[in-house]
Amino acid sequence: MSDKKHSGGVQRGPIGGQPVLVTSSLLDLHTPYSYGMMDTLSTLIQTWLQWDQDPTSRAEIEQLRDSNAVEELEKRLRNRIEFGTAGLRGRMAAGFSCMNSLIVIQASQGLAKFIRDQRSDIASHGVVIGHDARHNSKKFAALAANAFIAQKIPVFLFDQEAPTPLVPFGVSHFHAAAGIMVTASHNPAQDNGYKVYSSNGAQINRPEDGEIAQSIKDNLEPWPTAWEPLQPGEYLRSDSYQQLLPHYMDRVGKFMKSTVANWEPPKPFVYTPLHGVGGLVLPELCHSLGIDNHASVEAQEIPDPDFPTVKFPNPEESGALDLSIETADKQGRTLIIANDPDADRFAVAEKVDDKWQLLTGNHVGVLLASHILDSYDADKDWSHISVLTTTVSSGMLAKMAAAKGIHFKETLTGFKWMANVARDLEKEGKTVSFAYEEALGYMFPSVCYDKDGITAATVFLAAEAKWRSQGLTVYAKLQKLFAEFGHHETLNNYFRSPDPELTSTLFQGIRGSNCLADMKFGRFKILRWRDLTKGYDSSTADNKPDLPDDPTSQMLTLWLEGGVRFTFRGSGTEPKVKFYIESCGDSRDDAVKAVCDTFLTIREEWVERFTPSMSYSKQLPTSSGHMLTVE
Repeated sequence: MSDKKHSGGVQRGPIGGQPVLVTSSLLDLHTPYSYGMMDTLSTLIQTWLQWDQDPTSRAEIEQLRDSNAVEELEKRLRNRIEFGTAGLRGRMAAGFSCMNSLIVIQASQGLAKFIRDQRSDIASHGVVIGHDARHNSKKFAALAANAFIAQKIPVFLFDQEAPTPLVPFGVSHFHAAAGIMVTASHNPAQDNGYKVYSSNGAQINRPEDGEIAQSIKDNLEPWPTAWEPLQPGEYLRSDSYQQLLPHYMDRVGKFMKSTVANWEPPKPFVYTPLHGVGGLVLPELCHSLGIDNHASVEAQEIPDPDFPTVKFPNPEESGALDLSIETADKQGRTLIIANDPDADRFAVAEKVDDKWQLLTGNHVGVLLASHILDSYDADKDWSHISVLTTTVSSGMLAKMAAAKGIHFKETLTGFKWMANVARDLEKEGKTVSFAYEEALGYMFPSVCYDKDGITAATVFLAAEAKWRSQGLTVYAKLQKLFAEFGHHETLNNYFRSPDPELTSTLFQGIRGSNCLADMKFGRFKILRWRDLTKGYDSSTADNKPDLPDDPTSQMLTLWLEGGVRFTFRGSGTEPKVKFYIESCGDSRDDAVKAVCDTFLTIREEWVERFTPSMSYSKQLPTSSGHMLTVE
């Protein structure tokens, strides 16, 4: 691209082609382009209008140009949306910084060229491309397919909306070179995303993600066929979904039944897919398994990309299950299960003594783990079996595994880590039976190497039926586990940090204070601390951590006297600094007090001291339902 100044009027795009009208007020603005170039804003506008052939997004940029909206154009065009956590995710709008057709084309060209050049031995195995029911998801999937077909890479394209877990399952089933799922999971309606899986069926991880990101930058200009309508041909497998779904359902059913000695259906329950694609698969799967005693939330059972009945389509959010509770109360049912819109997450609520209890991801995780671990006989050596969770999830799973003689492994946050660690353990001869993370994600490698809300639902329903035969409700089973392994209370939430510099200032202040050096955190004594940003662990002989360091993110974990552990980290996808506090005590009250005291210390010793402008919720619920009200 040229950095030459122009005098206004009509200019040709930098690659040639259609004339583009530029106004003189935009011409002399120079700031560094994301690749280190010095492009004028007018050049960026020209480049966008030269490359983009989507009428809607073209019109957006043209309107902003004609109205001289310099600040908005800078925001849209100056920097590219980051190819990071397993791909892309962001607001759908025109511009290099947003999710749109051109960005999908560029990402797909980069990935296709990476596979053709760097994975040439498996390129002929093809790629699996699925999409959810969000706005533009089907269109984005078709545009992605064009890029691979241009490189003569076969495409297993889903011709209808599908749950996310079917893509990683499909990668393994078809032995594909890669997988793509067009989804923004539980994000708001205006967002979309592009999730990438490697040939092992797991989300891409470093260094592969960086190599793909570079390939994208090397292949930004749309190829000649990039915008053409998708046509039938020798490289397009458009019936892939119909082929794959029966195999997925069969695998899920077999795995679920393998976890129980005598399969029986659960008690009547209410199910909601929260306007997502889970409702296209789970009810049919339940019927095939003889589970016909569920009721759907009618207003939410059909996919709807506007999510009209919920403020946020995330079952973790307050109010998301209100219609489910209303439906359950009307029908006299005491159990609710839910998926998020792309059905990779799973949530549970149970009515206990006339009050609905929404279980946390840690609660459901240890309940599922208990059910699976119970299927292993006590008198055998199970050291080759492994279970996984992440550093921000409960420490309870490690205790449960140790009691069974089962191998336990902690990983960094996210399923891109857990899935790839699971694959590595398999190479060492381990069998990974289960993995989970506190954000309602549960992985069953027997089915696929990513979080899977459909499999989680069926396994949970089988577990509920087993516990009921033992005279236990779901909640009673959880309390029984607490009695055995200690009451684990959590308080997970966040401080709002709209500026990455603010997050950086906070962590610089923490590291520059005497807190960590003096091993004191308010009234708490620090027993151990780990800084994965700097690659430090106070508990090891060489001060190297037992997890990979990541200098691109902010993450501290502290172990405190009194059975408290907490992680403090900057979010990679949201304007937040998140905290995950857990205490294990002999009683609920002791554990609740410990997590609340820890939060107040974080606020006073760190946030108010170094970044007092950060805001936070004044009502913070702990995992058992206690509400911490902050003055």
